[in-house]
Amino acid sequence: MNFDYSEEQQLLAQSVRQFLTKEYTFAARQAIIESDQGYSEQVWTTFAEMGLLGLPFASEVGGFGGSAVDLMPVMEAIGDGLIVEPYLASVGLGGQLIARGSSQTQQQEILPALIAGRCKLAFAQTEREARYNLAHVVCRAEKTDSGYRLEGEKCVVLHAPGADKLIVSARTAGSPTAADGISLFIIDPSAPGVTLTPYRTIDNLRAADVHFAGTVVPAGALIGPEGQALPLIEAVVDYATALVCAEAVGAMQFANDTTLEYLKTRKQFGVPIGSFQALQHRMVEMTIIAEQARSMACLACVKADSADADERRRTISAAKIHIADACRHISQEAVQLHGGMGMTEELKVSHTFRRLTMIAQTFGDADHHLERFAASG
Repeated sequence: MNFDYSEEQQLLAQSVRQFLTKEYTFAARQAIIESDQGYSEQVWTTFAEMGLLGLPFASEVGGFGGSAVDLMPVMEAIGDGLIVEPYLASVGLGGQLIARGSSQTQQQEILPALIAGRCKLAFAQTEREARYNLAHVVCRAEKTDSGYRLEGEKCVVLHAPGADKLIVSARTAGSPTAADGISLFIIDPSAPGVTLTPYRTIDNLRAADVHFAGTVVPAGALIGPEGQALPLIEAVVDYATALVCAEAVGAMQFANDTTLEYLKTRKQFGVPIGSFQALQHRMVEMTIIAEQARSMACLACVKADSADADERRRTISAAKIHIADACRHISQEAVQLHGGMGMTEELKVSHTFRRLTMIAQTFGDADHHLERFAASG
């Protein structure tokens, strides 16, 4: 397999990194985090102008028809810059659910607005006690004469506080863990009966618990056939998992680069600590692990688009197992090699540590994916 980016992909990555280096400095990021919104509308508009929001969508809705591999350099730059804007939630999750499962009317209503930067999405899937089981859906949608009535709760819905539309999974039939009977709905977060409890995660993203109390939605809010949404959810979550693996690669690369620079400049006993062989060995191991993670992320992105369901699940789980372990190892080593400074708020590596820690848990930790990998063998 050729792991080199094409010329177009390299140019895109270069333009994204140039923007982030100039406009999305660590100080600028800190100001964005402390703002009321927790993200920058100006940065989001710039992403739209650069074509990043339309990259994976079809030309019929204003996109560029890119693959998950085309998104890899963007996700690596996002990981490097620790972007807090809702790119993965809107483009990698919500937008994919709309593009793959909704009607043409729904697509024409939402995707052009998303690509233009006028609409942000959040996927409300996780529930208490679900433990990464996508079929665990207790939130219910009861059919009415004009549509559906939702009752229930979703937890840790990333970027829900700033979303213009929520895509919500709810059970229209079956037991709480049955594969059949799960449906998807497009819901306005300001609709009657919807209550958001917002908060900030440890990696400084915005999230919310979302409560539905008699929330009435029209029949046109349903995405795809009623009760048959689980295969779509699994495919899109696998796609997003591949993208977050690529984001991890970018964050790990920054952790390695900044740690190497610190070892070259920090002196002890009159010499740079990077001259100590024990620390050199640790740095080499971090580099090797990051390169292995890059290869696994590339394979995951290829299979996210091209493989059948069984091969996709097996490959992406294999990638997530390795990358979750790599996130833990590199983030901890980077902090330890920085010494006490590695834990300070003023140093970007401490924030990278938090993001890598969260990525290791996102869409399933290593133990979960090890079980899924074994089950798909």
